[in-house]
Amino acid sequence: MTKRVFNFSAGPAVLPEAVLQAAADEMLNFNNSGMGIMELSHRSTWYQEVIDSAEAGLRKLMNIPSNYKVLFLQGGASMQFAMIPMNLMKNKKADYVNTGAWSKKAIKEAKRFGEVKVVGDSSDTTFSYFPKLDPATFTKDADYFHITSNNTIYGTKLMNLPCTGDVPVVADMSSNILTEEFDMTKYALIYGGAQKNIGPAGVTFVIIREDLIAENPDVPTMLNYKTHSDAGSMFNTPPTWGIYILKLVFDHMLKLGGVKYYEELNKKKAKLIYDAIDNSKLFKAHVKAEKDRSLMNIPFFTDSDDLNKKFLKEAEELEMVNLKGHRSVGGMRSSIYNAMPLEGCQKLADFIIKFDNDNS
Repeated sequence: MTKRVFNFSAGPAVLPEAVLQAAADEMLNFNNSGMGIMELSHRSTWYQEVIDSAEAGLRKLMNIPSNYKVLFLQGGASMQFAMIPMNLMKNKKADYVNTGAWSKKAIKEAKRFGEVKVVGDSSDTTFSYFPKLDPATFTKDADYFHITSNNTIYGTKLMNLPCTGDVPVVADMSSNILTEEFDMTKYALIYGGAQKNIGPAGVTFVIIREDLIAENPDVPTMLNYKTHSDAGSMFNTPPTWGIYILKLVFDHMLKLGGVKYYEELNKKKAKLIYDAIDNSKLFKAHVKAEKDRSLMNIPFFTDSDDLNKKFLKEAEELEMVNLKGHRSVGGMRSSIYNAMPLEGCQKLADFIIKFDNDNS
């Protein structure tokens, strides 16, 4: 039997075992082609069916309206930090919410192309809460309003959007795409890296409303959304293997009941761990307010570096790995994406309780 551990990595992250097995079974011979998926031409009929199926699966899971384009790109969310202002800034103004490392990077890139107003900021407490947003402070003629809906490093989230009027909402959903249900029509553009919830590193998803896609001679060809929209995400060779895995993940999710199934499961998983932390003597969650807490990333710690190190060592001995917190927060962080089974969260919660009893 193949050894498997409970992998709490923030990304690249755990994938469903059923998906990994299906991919392994087709590694040498995809769809009786006599070739592996990584060997297929992206111009082949076989591969066209793969990318079409991946898009159809995502559209079904998210109920994406027909006036939105689904793009599978490269460059990670970091490339989108620049592509978004390059393509969307017409008035050269945008509002951003600063909730951590990734939004700070997005803000830095956007400032290269126009005026950026930070309308919410939680840096005063190492991003331990999601800032309160006041629509009265928003820029009325901004080209877009940018938010990072889930913060991987700090464990905060916001899915109840503020009113932005006619200003399009752009969201980095790298770490919470397909983890809970929401209304796609409230967003104009959603983007993120695939390597946390829906696939391997190397694929970037962009879901963009068609009215935001325009010909712009000042934007380089490969950085123009119209280029990729017109070419069906295949202007150049796409990350074929990664998109294939996305297709398998989407098929797997639909078979289990879609996003609704995962939202219910994710709430159970997160509650197990938060309850264990909140009811302990030693441990504290980085994010105190329940309304701000991520379902996906849970940073926590004790007041002792030695105890934190001991916890991590003993957890690894119990085959719970990649629990070390980000250097800017310290302590521990459990990332419990869709593919993390309930059993893994239960095991971690039980260990938190036992460690607390043994060391307090």
